[in-house]
Amino acid sequence: MKILLPDTVPLDPALPEGWEAVVVDARAEIPAEHHDAAALVVWGSSRRHLASAAEHLGGLRLVQSLAAGVEGILAAGFGKDVVIAAGAGLHSATVSEHALALLLSLVRRLPESREAQQRHEWSQELGGLQPLHPEGRITTLLDARVLIWGFGQIGQTLAPTLQALGAEVRGAARSAGTRAGVEVIAEDTVLQTLPEVDSLGNNLPATEATRGVVGREVLAALPDHALLVNVGRGATVDQDALREALEAGTLGGAALDVTEPEPLPAEDPLWDAPRLLITPHAAGGRPVGADERITRNLQALEGGGEILHVAR
Repeated sequence: MKILLPDTVPLDPALPEGWEAVVVDARAEIPAEHHDAAALVVWGSSRRHLASAAEHLGGLRLVQSLAAGVEGILAAGFGKDVVIAAGAGLHSATVSEHALALLLSLVRRLPESREAQQRHEWSQELGGLQPLHPEGRITTLLDARVLIWGFGQIGQTLAPTLQALGAEVRGAARSAGTRAGVEVIAEDTVLQTLPEVDSLGNNLPATEATRGVVGREVLAALPDHALLVNVGRGATVDQDALREALEAGTLGGAALDVTEPEPLPAEDPLWDAPRLLITPHAAGGRPVGADERITRNLQALEGGGEILHVAR
């Protein structure tokens, strides 16, 4: 049995007996000599690569993505008998780390400090004696009220760190309850909750239901000092509404690691919005535990066990 590994990331999974691994170009069509592959690992793979796999790998049983999102794989046309597994959880540590960095950058006003440094200016506004909780601005995570909308593995990884820094953290998901020791509210109550939120973390996936969900109504419901951090998907935010809120001063600041489209065109006015920090989809990009996930799901495939994070 053969598994095809992408050349976009170094991988060395422990394989079940009788399996062999072959590294292939993730940007090119699958070579004819590997059309007998039974499993395919996807990471940074081109549409051409996926289409070739869907067309030619007649004995394919498993497509293992190392990304949490599998929209491109689902659209490639794989047969219904092919199991498609997502890489959910492989980016929880790195994405939560980046989300924390973005939030702290906004809270501690690092972009403004960088601008002052470029002007060679020792800003009295940014330093010196300051109140802990000034009116109209959040400058510390101590007692900050943080809501993480889309409380999956990334949110559950990030929440304890925020709590350790003194924040009051709640999650929002489809149904209310408690997850990982954190109170979770139902997403249909988010709008009513937003006036009490200092920072909104957007970890939502891109679906028809979430497209543009962080729009004018949501942004208007937040306090004027509130911060928005998006490490979910760019399509979930109405970027025109976000820019308008920042320009009007009705949002304290925002940090986006994802935009719609990507890359964000150089002429897009969003670049110049005030109090906005943009990073180029840099939160993930480095799956953690990929080898172990591949091994685990191959073993499940062979033994008839449960394959983790089946997307279809």
